[in-house]
Order: sequence, then C-alpha cells, then structure tokens
Amino acid sequence: MSVGRWLKRGAIALTVLVALGAAGLTWHVRAKLPQRDGELRLAGLSAPVQVLYDEWGVPHIDARNEADLYRALGYLHAQDRLFQMEMLRRLARGELAEVLGPKLVETDRLFRTLGIRERADTLAAQAAAAAAQADAQAGSQGAAYRALQAYLDGVNQYQATRPAPLEFEILGIPKRPFTPADTLSVAGYLAYSFAAAFRTEPALTAIRDQLGPDYLRIFDLDWKPQGVLEPQALNSLGKAAPLLLRLAAAGDRAAELAGLPQFEGSNAWVVSGTRTASGKPLLAGDPHIAYSAPAVWWEAHLRTPQFELYGHHLALNPMALLGHNQRFGWSLTMFQNDDVDLIAEKINPANPNEVWVHDRWVPMTARQEVLKVKGQPDQILTLRRSPHGPIINDAVPGDRGERPIALWWAFLETENPVLDAFYQLGRADTLDKAREAASLIHAPGLNIVWANAAGDIGWWAAAKLPIRPEGVNPTFILDGATAEADKLGFLPFSANPQEENPARGYIVSANFQPHSTTPVPGYYNLPERGRRLDGLLNQGKRWDTQNSQALQLDVQTDYGPRVLRPLVPLLRGAASVEEQPLVEALVRWNGAYRADALAPVLFQQFTAELLRAAMKDELGEAQFENLRRTRALDQALPRLTADADSPWWDNRSTPQRETQADIVRQAWKSALAHLQRTMGPDSAQWRWDKVHTLTHEHPLGKQKPLDRIFNVGPFPVPGGHEVPNNLAQRNGDGPWPVTYGPSTRRLIDFAKPQEALGVNPVGQSGVWPDPHYDDQAPLLAKGQYRREWLTEADVQAHARGHLVLKP
Repeated sequence: MSVGRWLKRGAIALTVLVALGAAGLTWHVRAKLPQRDGELRLAGLSAPVQVLYDEWGVPHIDARNEADLYRALGYLHAQDRLFQMEMLRRLARGELAEVLGPKLVETDRLFRTLGIRERADTLAAQAAAAAAQADAQAGSQGAAYRALQAYLDGVNQYQATRPAPLEFEILGIPKRPFTPADTLSVAGYLAYSFAAAFRTEPALTAIRDQLGPDYLRIFDLDWKPQGVLEPQALNSLGKAAPLLLRLAAAGDRAAELAGLPQFEGSNAWVVSGTRTASGKPLLAGDPHIAYSAPAVWWEAHLRTPQFELYGHHLALNPMALLGHNQRFGWSLTMFQNDDVDLIAEKINPANPNEVWVHDRWVPMTARQEVLKVKGQPDQILTLRRSPHGPIINDAVPGDRGERPIALWWAFLETENPVLDAFYQLGRADTLDKAREAASLIHAPGLNIVWANAAGDIGWWAAAKLPIRPEGVNPTFILDGATAEADKLGFLPFSANPQEENPARGYIVSANFQPHSTTPVPGYYNLPERGRRLDGLLNQGKRWDTQNSQALQLDVQTDYGPRVLRPLVPLLRGAASVEEQPLVEALVRWNGAYRADALAPVLFQQFTAELLRAAMKDELGEAQFENLRRTRALDQALPRLTADADSPWWDNRSTPQRETQADIVRQAWKSALAHLQRTMGPDSAQWRWDKVHTLTHEHPLGKQKPLDRIFNVGPFPVPGGHEVPNNLAQRNGDGPWPVTYGPSTRRLIDFAKPQEALGVNPVGQSGVWPDPHYDDQAPLLAKGQYRREWLTEADVQAHARGHLVLKP
C-alpha cells in the first residue's frame, strides 16, 4: 500500500496518545471539537455575525455584508474540515511527500508535472491584479476574489487560534496559511478528468495498432488503418506504454486518499410546472463522487440583507457548487467531454530538446521545482513543456522517453474564471443570468441544471470546447508532428449543447452523450441510466418531492439484460441440471439491483470472469486491469456478447481456437466457483446486500486499528453501477464495495422551496468524535432524507446552538 508507512506511524502515534490516559485523551480530543455555542472573536468583522446551528450541525449564518459573511464562512468551514482542506491542497499542489514521506513522491511528481500548481499560481496573480484594478475603479468586478480573500482570512484565523486537528498531530503536519493559489489548485484537481484519458487512450491505441480493427470493433470507435504515428514511432510509443500505466496507477493512488474527492458522474433533472403537482418547477440532483470520511460537501445557509443561499461547498471554496433559495436553484453533473489530448512528440535526432511542430524544429521549455520529502533531501524536478503542453514523461524519474508524450489540457489553456462563475450562479435568478454564469465555466466540463420559482427551467453544458481538425479522433494518442494535434480555437458558448424551457416539460442530465449539432468527443457514461430516468419522467404522473424520492432511489437498468440476452442459449448449455435455476434467475432478471436479489451477484461475477477470459490473453495483466477501470469497457461489453464471431473469444495462449460458447462455459464455471468460495455453497444466501456494502473511509482508516475509529460503516446497500441510485462498484471479482455514488440527494419544489429535502452521506463535521461526524450515514444508506431549513421560523425552531462571532 503506497501510504502504509505513514499510516503505521499514525497508528503508533495514536497508541501513544491512548497510553497517556483515557481522561487526558478525552480532554485533549474534546478541545478540538467545533464550537457551536457562545462567543468568539474574529478579527476583520465590521459587525457581529449570528450563527445558528441546526440539529444536523448545519450553520445558518446571518451577516451585515458579504465581507463579514465570507470571513465567517471560512472560519466555520475550517473548524469542521481543516484536515480535509490541508490534504486536498497538498494533493493538488504536489506537496504530500513533505508530510507523508517518500511513498508519496510519485504522486507529487505527477501533479507537479501536470502543471496544476504553476497554472494556479498564475491565475491567482492575475485575479489579484484584476481585483486591485477593479477596486481602484470602484467597479463591481472582483467581488468573487474579494469573497475568496475574506473566506481564506477566516480559515487562517481559525487555524492560527485553535488547536490543530488530531490528524495534524498524528501525521506531524505543520500549520501554514492558505492562499488563493491553494483554492485555484484545488479547482485544478477537480478538473482531473484526464484520468480517463490516461487509461483509455493508451489502451485503445495499443488495441488498434497491435491487434487491429477487428478487435477494436467492440468499442464502437472509428478506426484509422494507417494509425496516427509513423511505423518507427509506434515502436517508441510501445516503450511509453509502461510510463502511461504508471501514471494511471499514480492517479489511482491519489484518489485512494479518502477525503480527496473525484467526480465520477451524476444525475440531475428538472421538471417544469406543467408536469408537477404544485404547478412550479421541481429540481432534483445527486452528484456522484467518491465516498470518504469526511464527506465531500459541507452545507451552509448564508444570509445578508441583499443575499441568501443554502449552499453545498467543497473544501477551500467559498462559492457553493450546489445551491438554492426561495427564488431559484441548480444542480450539476459532469459533462464528460474530452478536454484532454495525449500527444506523442517527434524529437530532433540532433537535439533532444526540440520537437517537430508545424514543419520545423521547436525548442521545448523547462522549469525547475523543489519537491520536499519528509526525512530525505529535497528533490529538484526539471519539468519540460512542448508547444502542445507539459511532457508527462517527467512524472517518472529517469524516463526521458524516446517519444515524449505531451498533455494538452483545457484547464491549462483557458482563462477558467470558475470562482466568478459560481459567484454569479449563486445570484442567478433568471435564465439570462444563469446562462451567463454557466458560460464562465471552462474546465472541467459541467452540466448546469437550473430552475426558478418564476417557472423557467434550463440546462447548459458548460465548457470551453476545443475545435480539432476535421477527422481527428482524440480517443487515441495523437501525433504531435502532424496537424492533427492542433487546436483551431474554441467553440462559442452558444454552440454548446443546451436547452431552455423545452416543450417536453423536463430535462434530464445523466452523463450520457448529449444531443448536439456539433459532435463533442467525450468519455460518456452508459446511456441506460439516462434512458431509465427519461422513461420514468415521461410518464403521465404529476411529480412532487415524494414520488421523486422513488426516482432517485430507483435501482433498475436495462444494461444487464441487454448484455445477457445473446448469451442465454449458451448459458443454458453451459450449466448443469443443478445449475439451471441459477441461469433462469438471470434470464428472468429485469436488471434491478435490489438488496435481496440473487441475479446481480451472478451477473457481476459472471461478467468479470467473461471479460477476463476473453481479453486478458490479448492485453496482458497490466493493460487489462487498466482497461477494466475505464468506461470504454462498459460500452464494449454488450457489443462483445452480441458478436459471436469477435476475435476476442479465441484464447491466444492455447493451440486450439476457442468459440464464444467455450468462453461462456469457462466464465460460468469460474463465476460459480468464486461465489461458492466467498459466499458459501448455498446460493440462497447469495444476496446483493451481502457483497455490496458502503464504507466511508478516512485517510487514517486505511491502517488498523485506526479504521475502527475513523471509518464509518460498512452499510449494506442496494443499487449499483449505472442505475439511478448509482451506488457504484468497480468491475472485478466480488465482494463489491461501493466506491462512489450520490454525494447528496436534493429535491426542491419551487412552490415550497423552504421544504427542500437533502442528505449528507456522512455528516457535516470532519472532526472525530463530534456527534455530526457520522450522524447522517444511516440516512443515506437507507434512502432517507432530511429537511434543509430555509425560513427564519424553521431555523429558529430547529436551532441547537447559537454562536456569535464578534469583531
């Protein structure tokens, strides 16, 4: 385990603390808990700020002006989530090894190489200059940056005046101030959509160039017989394949640091008043993000005399990424557009620092950065950049690469005023204002699904979409020596997929490829989840927050039956007489991942064995595991099972030629053997909820006995990968722990927005053993909701703490 050493040190440190005595430890830990009652001093306020905490630990903040509001917000956010803030900025800026040791050097090198830190520093400096100019001109510009400055001042005042979190002590993390560049670096991490490109593009390029068009056919991609690289370049690129696999693995290890979220998908829909029981729009949303303790979102209700918003915030961001009030609200999903290209450069044989671009040799630039490593000397990184982007070979020490691979990434190539975008979105009560705010989101691509109480609904696919040369397929690694790696500019926002007040009366966004007059390449999710939601919303019923709960909690998909349909005769032929009832359970299955169901258990293990038997011999262990973590394989599986003549069915490691029937028989027998070993011989006990469980894992919870203290769960749960209740498991062998899913479930009827429903997957607090550390985890697992209090009367009635922040 990449972080095992520092986790063991943490376990030893905690054991020492326990040895100091239970009473002393209790006092020590309680001193670190959030303060939700009484009075505190907060420098820089112009007037006292009143904070009422409800029964779920959500602060309802009442301030005289925005500067006071955001300063208080930062302070309160930090007292619940300071450790999460610290870990997230260190990951994004490549600074984990400084506190966690040499095991994290590879992860740090990756993020330094990608240029997130450098780009964030540049953007922060530009934002500061623009805000200063706006202040000098007494204009309204720069409000988002001023809000960020006030928020970070609140974070830093908390850090400077309150005891360090327990995790800081266990891991020996020093305190240091947070800066705007830290916040913008986190935005870069959230734009970390290139992870799919790292896995998918090398895998599909290798299949195309090494196996051929017949093997590529199941991926439903255009195939270029000539490839994109010259024959000699293909050999060099083959040497780069281990590099790309290592980088994908480094990205995975970064994602495994629980508490550091990766966006994975999402559902959102909005229904106009013509289809609701109340006659007003209804907004639903559940962004799908990796689970962790603490949870990704932190909720806060913000109020000044001119502004109000109940928002969901990410660490170090004063702007809510989800929000609503009495007049409007919005949710979001990932657009899934391909905003990353991997580009193989052609090196000058006479000068390894030059690459061939636009018919001439062009020098690469280089910069040096210092990477600090706990317990070891500093490392000096030399990071190169071609005209196409950072050279990602530099993420691996000593790998200069015969064919350097450059990364073109929209996050590095656009202005991306994301703070301004969400500052404006939090005040966007009309279609025009919401559309304008969405246009400011450049990377990562997001679908903004919005509604207001006046009756309007809208959706905008928000991203800067690059214009690539005609015929270029960015699914594959591109050739930097040709024009195919060029970018011809960006499409205007008006060309992005979007809808406003459609005649059908509702809009669904579920990460599928949207309809567009201009093709938008992307790594889109399976269409079945979106089709399921669309089919249910198109029924004649009138929607309200009650029947919408059933829609968010729906566990059915057509995907499994579609995969199995061509294989039914083969499965019946492969099964013994005693096994026929199991086959018939699959035949009768409607694709529902119910907690007590048998069929999902059989389906998941059978398809894992089927893919292994069909593809591993061609791809090898590393590339097969790499491909299994991509969405490309989800799309390929039903096409594979429907093609009895696919060359994938033959096992290259045997002298005979296997057929589809042979591989199905092998996979079926292997699946039953695995389930009998892991779940026992009685198939009546093979229930989905016995192998599909949700645990919210803390960074320290990776090491025993700290898992028993900091982790939350496990909880048996229904649902699964790519159903509306997308409690998703990874491809592979059972059991199947949930890796990501609804990071909140929100339902808002704009006839009565004060009765909005929501849930936090774990709890508001990231401070163990605060009562709000895990108080909502059972709600999420059971499919339950709570109210998000909005009116003054409700807030007063449900107040459990009153904190006054004084100048």
